[in-house]
Amino acid sequence: MGRLDRISPFLVMDILQEALRTEDVVHMEIGEPDLEPPPGVTEAMERAVRERRYFYTPSLGLWELRERIAEHYYAYYGVEVSPSRVVVTTGTSSAFLLVYALLLSAGERVVLSDPSYPCYKNFAYLLDLEPIMLKVDRSTNYQITPEHLEGLEGYSVVHISTPANPTGSLYEEDNLRALASFCEGRGLYLICDEIYHGLVYEKRERTAIEFSQRAIVINGFSKAFCMPGFRLGWVILPDESLVRKAELILQNLYISAPTLSQYAALEAFDYNHLSRVRDTYKKRRDLLLKELEGVGRLEIVPEGAFYVWLDISQYGLHSYELSLKLLREAKVATTPGVDFGKNKTEKYIRISFAKDGGTLREGAKRIRDYLIR
Repeated sequence: MGRLDRISPFLVMDILQEALRTEDVVHMEIGEPDLEPPPGVTEAMERAVRERRYFYTPSLGLWELRERIAEHYYAYYGVEVSPSRVVVTTGTSSAFLLVYALLLSAGERVVLSDPSYPCYKNFAYLLDLEPIMLKVDRSTNYQITPEHLEGLEGYSVVHISTPANPTGSLYEEDNLRALASFCEGRGLYLICDEIYHGLVYEKRERTAIEFSQRAIVINGFSKAFCMPGFRLGWVILPDESLVRKAELILQNLYISAPTLSQYAALEAFDYNHLSRVRDTYKKRRDLLLKELEGVGRLEIVPEGAFYVWLDISQYGLHSYELSLKLLREAKVATTPGVDFGKNKTEKYIRISFAKDGGTLREGAKRIRDYLIR
């Protein structure tokens, strides 16, 4: 079997493609912010164009941006990070590929949760790696714990996300600390996807690098910063020997992340604006939860990100079949749970609240009218 034979479709993108060909569809499938980025972002990009700053940057990214990201870790988390450990990437997707390539050789294994973001396992397959899919559920708030890893052998990397896609579960501080300690004590690397940091609604998020010197953090500007099309992310690596290896990979694969996006991102850390973004999505979450009362079963109130993981098993339909019916008959696009793994995911759909209140009300009404008849 070739590596491409194991790569599964990214179903949400298939749903989106069909939805875009259909008239009068309410889009609740894709996790793409509809709010504006901080105002300085577009101004900085326009200024960069005027000043002809659109040539290649160093492969690790603009030093000024690496410094700015390091400053963010001190301002936001109280954690000191050397800019030399920061690597700027073309979105977080290239960051995952980069880190997998840094840490793992063909045939080696990486631990993931089921359910989880579907591209993780596909990145592993693309590099001839073997994902170990650990079943998680409501009993651990959809989090991997050290107990999941006890007795598990033949792996060197654990990859988590917090807040998680599709559930919105935020790793509890005690569990994140324990998991980081477990990995560090056994010489394992912990990769932590923190792309939804900044979109956490009641609690304070903690970064994995607070708790381990073998933690690798991946984040980016697509979600909380409302810059999805800028295709810009970053990685915090544990030591500079890995940074040099990352540089060699980036030189060959990407040369550098998008230059204009990097100059724009220098103005992205506007905390007043970012807090308004967070407050807006919290209101949208609360609105959608209210509008969906009595529709399916909600196991977990999303603590972060902008998704509702809804149990629809009472309707007797496989999640993919239900998503297609909702799209074609109710004209509302949702994501089938099977996009995120095999652990009872046929019983769930994911609904995004990354849209305005009017859109959410209409979408919820269509779902309710279709399912409760």
